[in-house]
Amino acid sequence: MIDLHTHSIFSDGVLIPSELVRRAESIGVKAIGITDHGDSSNVDFIIPRIVTVAAELNRVLNINVIPGIEITHVPPSQIGNIASSARSLGAKLIVVHGETLVEPVAPGTNRAALEADIDILAHPGILSEEEVILAREKGILLEISARKGHSLSNGHVAMLAKKYGAKMVINTDTHAPSDLIDRETAMRVVCGAGLTGDDFEAMQKNASALL
Repeated sequence: MIDLHTHSIFSDGVLIPSELVRRAESIGVKAIGITDHGDSSNVDFIIPRIVTVAAELNRVLNINVIPGIEITHVPPSQIGNIASSARSLGAKLIVVHGETLVEPVAPGTNRAALEADIDILAHPGILSEEEVILAREKGILLEISARKGHSLSNGHVAMLAKKYGAKMVINTDTHAPSDLIDRETAMRVVCGAGLTGDDFEAMQKNASALL
């Protein structure tokens, strides 16, 4: 299992990075992205610290820790610039908080994210066919979410991604220990979105290729 979307105490998660990573490792997660919520106020604080702890943990653990950021509730016009700043600060994984059904994300966020230098569009809600095609063309992964609420649009995302050949990934959006899941649970989430075990394996390959 590869999980590229999690949160620590550097945003609204409840675990320090070391405990988050150890708990993930203990249930068989092979790689984990720490992608705390960021905007222009805090990316320069969060990213260097996650980069440092990831390097330390990667020297002594068998799980691969990837430092990243989730650009969250940022005005669409600012997403591209913040993504560029995040790269320059050392983020290896850039996620954008998409237009989920359960939060008032600004309209146009999905489109702006897909036009920027990002890796994953998280829980994108009812994204359009044009946005899915853009994701395919840019090689940006569309997230199937295991998180309550955000998962409500998984079926829609899966249907359009399959129709237009966009690549997907399964992530937990972990904020607390109970949010972490093992491989079997992740496969059930994928199948619950109307996909198959083969689609799950393809998602794992997509995540591995991104790494």
